[in-house]
Amino acid sequence: MNLLSKLKLNKTYSSVGECIKDLIYMGFATFIIAFGVYFFMEPSKAAISSVSALAILLNNVLPLSVSQLAFIMNFILLIVGFALFGSEFGFKTIYTSLMLPLFLALFEHIHPDNVSFTNDALLDVVIYICIGSFGCAMLFNDNASSGGMDIVAKVLNKYLKIELGKAMSLAGIVIACSTIFFYDTKSVILSLFGTYLNGLVLDHFIFGQNIKRRVCIISEKEEQIRDFILNDLKSGATIYEAIGAYDLKRRNEIICIVSKMEYQKLMCFIEETDPKAFITVYTVSEIRYIPKTIKNSI
Repeated sequence: MNLLSKLKLNKTYSSVGECIKDLIYMGFATFIIAFGVYFFMEPSKAAISSVSALAILLNNVLPLSVSQLAFIMNFILLIVGFALFGSEFGFKTIYTSLMLPLFLALFEHIHPDNVSFTNDALLDVVIYICIGSFGCAMLFNDNASSGGMDIVAKVLNKYLKIELGKAMSLAGIVIACSTIFFYDTKSVILSLFGTYLNGLVLDHFIFGQNIKRRVCIISEKEEQIRDFILNDLKSGATIYEAIGAYDLKRRNEIICIVSKMEYQKLMCFIEETDPKAFITVYTVSEIRYIPKTIKNSI
C-alpha cells in the first residue's frame, strides 16, 4: 500500500509529488490567512467571521494564547465534523485547521509584542480583509477551506435547515456582536463592517475571476460571426431560430459564452463586420459541462 492510499487524501492525486505540491500550496494560503489574523485583525480588536476571531475574544478572559485557543476550538470542531459528516470531511480541512494555529504560534514566538503597524483600527480591518480573503480564496479554489466556521455553518445547515451562505453570515454576525462583551461599541461596528466587507471581497476573489459573458447575436453576417467564434476565438456557439414579433421574420440567433478577453475581441469583430447587429449580453458566474474532444457547442 503506497503513501497516498494510507493517507486517504484526495482521489485526484496521481502521485506523491502532486500531493506534496498541494500541501505546500495549502500551507502557503494558510500562512497568508494567519499573517492577516495576527498582524492586522488581532491589533484592530475586531472579530471577523472566523474561529481565529473568536480565539482573539476569548484570549481576554482565558489564560491561553490565541494560537492555543484556535487549536483547541479547531480540534473540537474537527471531531464534531467527523462525527456528523463522516467521509464528507476531507483531509484538506484537517490539514488547514491544524496548520492555522501552528502559524499563529510561530508569529507569537517571533513577534510577541503585537501592536498595530498602522495605528488605525479601520485600516487594520481593511488590510486584514484583503490579505485574509485572498488566502481563503486560494483555499476555496483548491477545494479546501480553513475549517472552523465552515463546520459551524454545516451544523446549522443540517439541524436548523439554514442555507450554508446564510449560516456563515449568521455565525459571523454572532462573533462580531460578541465583541461588545470585551471591547467597546466601535469594535462591534468595525467587526460587523468587516464581516460584511469580507464577504464581498471574498466573492470577488473566488467568483470574480470566473466571470464570463453570454453574448446573443442577431446579424445579417451570421456566417462570418459564427466562423470567427469557432475558428478565431476557438470557442463554442449555439444557434437558435428566432421570430421577430413585429414582422414575423425568421432569423438565427448565435449564442456563445466567452471570457473577458474573448468578449472584447468579439465586440471589435462585430463592430467591423456588422455595426447594425442586435446584441444582448449577460453576466455568467459559473459554467458546468462535460468537455468534448472537439468543443463545438455549449
